[in-house]
Amino acid sequence: MAFFGKKKESVNKKADDIQETKAPVKKTEAVVEKEAAAVSSSTSRENIARVLTNPRMTEKATLGIERRVYVFDIAPDANKKQIKEAIKLVYDVSPVKVHVTKIAKKKTRNARTGIRGIKAGGKKAYVYLKEGDSISIM
Repeated sequence: MAFFGKKKESVNKKADDIQETKAPVKKTEAVVEKEAAAVSSSTSRENIARVLTNPRMTEKATLGIERRVYVFDIAPDANKKQIKEAIKLVYDVSPVKVHVTKIAKKKTRNARTGIRGIKAGGKKAYVYLKEGDSISIM
């Protein structure tokens, strides 16, 4: 068993020597900001099509346009920050606030055949804009 003990000690000494020779590298603030911007912009551009699926054109949604409230169907795993970024990049408008609600699944029945089914649910987002801003949906 002593054979294995000696081997571990030599490995630990080598690891200690390597840690002592490495000096901590300090990044400047500009480099850190640039890397963060590159990561966030590349991921957000790839995910824009995934986050905002389509504008929701219902009677209630069209009445909200007069009050600068726009309704969008969104991905089930999208969050408010992703929605804000997607709106900024697609429509060049910064939202004041975003409300997210779930659309419940609904049981349906075909009147002619009597076959039962389920209408899929989802998520929708109410996007509020400041006065003077608007989005051209049509």
